[in-house]
Amino acid sequence: MLLRLAELEEDLLARRKRAEEEQWPGEIDGIDMTITFLRTKQAEAARLTHRPTVHLGLPRPRSARN
Repeated sequence: MLLRLAELEEDLLARRKRAEEEQWPGEIDGIDMTITFLRTKQAEAARLTHRPTVHLGLPRPRSARN
């Protein structure tokens, strides 16, 4: 997932450069917003890859009292 997000960021930066060259201010604003959301997603994905898993064990049937 992180590799795909990096590819998307690279593409967005290239699109932003073109928008600057073509002087498309509305496009630049939209791309900037998308880049912000993408970087938030990248940080979240990176954080989740470093999170340890929790072993919950095997489920057991409840006793007759419960």
